Amino acid sequence: MKKFNASIIVVIGAGSIGQAIARRVSAGKHILLADLRTENAEAAAKVLSEAGFDVSTAIVDVSSRESVHALVEQATVIGDVTGVIHAAGVSPTQASPATILKVDLYGTALVLEEFGNVIARGGAGVVIASQSGHRLGALTAEQNKLLALTPTDELLALPMLAPDKITDPLHAYQISKRGNSLRVMAEAIRWGKRGARVNTISPGIIMTPLAKDELSGPRGAGYKRMIELCSAGRAGTPDEVGTVGALLMGADGAFITGSDFLMDGGVTASYWFGELAPK
Repeated sequence: MKKFNASIIVVIGAGSIGQAIARRVSAGKHILLADLRTENAEAAAKVLSEAGFDVSTAIVDVSSRESVHALVEQATVIGDVTGVIHAAGVSPTQASPATILKVDLYGTALVLEEFGNVIARGGAGVVIASQSGHRLGALTAEQNKLLALTPTDELLALPMLAPDKITDPLHAYQISKRGNSLRVMAEAIRWGKRGARVNTISPGIIMTPLAKDELSGPRGAGYKRMIELCSAGRAGTPDEVGTVGALLMGADGAFITGSDFLMDGGVTASYWFGELAPK
């Protein structure tokens, strides 16, 4: 198939945060919007198309190498991949520990590896991690190295991730999100050899459907307490994450790579040193 002369922004996960970043960085480019569910991708594509963006859709299961590789091939047929926004994932209320590790940890490593093979010179990627990764206790230097550097297809076999070690969905989520920032730090070296950059954003409670699931779920009281006791005194918005994403993917962020940006209204600060500290 003939390759078109286009600059491609690949958005994985059709939710509010991925869309917010895409709006900031995709003018004049083609957005390839991928999600596990066709209806989600099409609904988001309709909104973006009506706002003047050039959009096509794809289906992807980030926990499948075959599926992620097919998305890479679809993108490179259209043009040069100059941006990757990885915003797909599941939360502790939505899935089991095993599923969280497979989607949020392994899936992110897979996306970074596959798109790191084709990212264009001058390109940039953003991975959406979470404040939860910052509330996990310190790992050892060896554990950090394992999460950052273990070959992708061996990642879920690490003894530290065995079912008897990760029994709680929140623990699975926290270690997955910590793993995302470590993985991005390591991948930034490989992406840099292609002249590209990649970073993570670790948002706090951002008002999205996923956050609303958590607020109405078994951990809802804890989420409301975080909002009440954080320095900002409120939840965040997808557009605020979009502003940081635009910095990291644009010319103003040209010296930023391998970094993690925590934006949680002060929740983590309060967790370690303030009113949210565990008793």
